[in-house]
Amino acid sequence: MRKNDEIQLNIIDMTAEGNGIGRFEGQAVFVPHTAVGDEAKVKIIKTAKNYAVGRLAELCKPADCRIHPDCPVCGPCGGCTYRHISYEAECEIKKKRVNDCLTRIGGLDVQVEEMIPSPKVDRYRNKAQFPVGLGADGQPILGFYAPRSHRIVETEGCNLQPEIFDRLCEAFLAYLKEEKVSVYDPETGKGTVRHFYLRMGFATGQVMACVVVAKGTLPNPNRLVELLKTAYPEITSVLVNRNEKPTNVILGDQTTCLYGTVTIDDVLMDVPFTLSLHSFYQVNPAAVEKLFTRAAQYANVGAGDTVVDLYCGAGAVGFCAGKQAGQLIGVEIVPQAVENAKQNAKRIGRENCEFLCMDAADAAKELARRGVKPDVVFVDPPRKGCDPSVLHTIAKDFAPKRVVYISCDPATLARDAAILKESGYQMEKATAVDLFPRTPHVETVCLFLR
Repeated sequence: MRKNDEIQLNIIDMTAEGNGIGRFEGQAVFVPHTAVGDEAKVKIIKTAKNYAVGRLAELCKPADCRIHPDCPVCGPCGGCTYRHISYEAECEIKKKRVNDCLTRIGGLDVQVEEMIPSPKVDRYRNKAQFPVGLGADGQPILGFYAPRSHRIVETEGCNLQPEIFDRLCEAFLAYLKEEKVSVYDPETGKGTVRHFYLRMGFATGQVMACVVVAKGTLPNPNRLVELLKTAYPEITSVLVNRNEKPTNVILGDQTTCLYGTVTIDDVLMDVPFTLSLHSFYQVNPAAVEKLFTRAAQYANVGAGDTVVDLYCGAGAVGFCAGKQAGQLIGVEIVPQAVENAKQNAKRIGRENCEFLCMDAADAAKELARRGVKPDVVFVDPPRKGCDPSVLHTIAKDFAPKRVVYISCDPATLARDAAILKESGYQMEKATAVDLFPRTPHVETVCLFLR
C-alpha cells in the first residue's frame, strides 16, 4: 500500500479521535468522516510501517447510522466529529471507548453501568473561544481551527453554541472592521487581537465577552461596548485580557473591565455560582447536573463527613455532590477560581469550607501533613489526569472510604485507576455521561472503594 493508492475498505471501528478504522492487507487504515458499517473507496494520503491514513473518496454503501450533516463546515472544522452519524450511534461509540480503556489500559473488569446522553445535542455549550484571523480578502474572520492545525475555518454560526453567541460574534467582527483593528500573527508576533471569548450563565442569562489581545490597546473601546450591547442589551461583562506570550494558552494574567462586572452568575442544581474569566466550569449545564447527581450517589456523603475536592475550580463538584459534608476542603491552582469558590461558599452559607490555592500534589501533601483524614475524596483533573503522587497520597495518607473520580479522558482515567488499584482501591462502578455531543470527548464518573 502506497501513497495515492485507492483501496476498497470496510469501516469496522473508531479511534479515540473519531476516525474510522478499516484493515487492508493486515494494516490498519484510519479514515476521518467515516462510520462503522461504511463500505468506501479510500485514497491513501499517508503511509507508515504499521498503519496508513486515508481520505474518503467515494461512499459505496453508507452505514445505517449515517445522517446528513446539518453544518456547512462539518469536516473542515475541527469542532464536531460525529455530526454525520445518529446521536444514538455516537453514544454507543463513546460507551465502547470507555469500556475498552478500562479493560485494555486499566486492566479492570468493570464496565460502565450506564451511558447517560446529553439532554441537549445542539446549543448546549455555555462557553466558546474563537480564534481571530484574516480571510482571503484581508478582513478579520472568526471561526475554529481545522483538525491538527492553526488554520481557521470561518463560521457564520455554530450549532454547539447558544444563538446569542452568533450575534455577539457578528457585532465583534463589525467592530474590528470599523476600527481597523490589527489581527495577531503567531508567526511574526505582530498584531493586536488574538481571541474572542464568550461565557454565559444559562440559568441567569448573564453573558461575559472578552477580547484577548497580544499587545497594545483596543481603539475606541466604547464603540465595542456599544455594538455588543446592541446585539445583546442584557450583556453583563465586557473585558479585555492581555496575553503577550507566544503560546497556545488562550488567556493571560492581566484583565481589564470595559463594562459591567468582572464576573457573571449562574445556578447549577439550585446552587448559585459566581464565575470569573479563568474559572473552570463545565460547559454543558444540563448534562453536568446528571453527572453531579451520579457523583453524589457514588459519594454518599453523610452528615459530618469530611470531604476533599481536588481540582475544584469554582467549587461546583463539592457544593453540588457533597451538600451534606461536615467539612469541605477544596483545592485549585487558579487564584481567580479559588476566590470564586470562596464567594460561592459565602453566598450559600457554607461556613464549613476551606479552599487552598495550590497545585493538587502539593496540597495533598500539605493536607496529609495536617493529618486530614477525609471520608470522601472527589477528583476532577484536567485531561492529562492525576500526578501519581496525588493518587499515592490519596490512597496511603488520606485513606478515605470512597474516592469519586470524574474524568474527561478515558485513557488517563484507566491509567490512574490501575494506580489506585495497586494502592488498595477497587473501582466498583462507572457511569459515562455525554457532556460533549458531536465531539469525540466523553465524561466518566467512577466510584473507588478502599
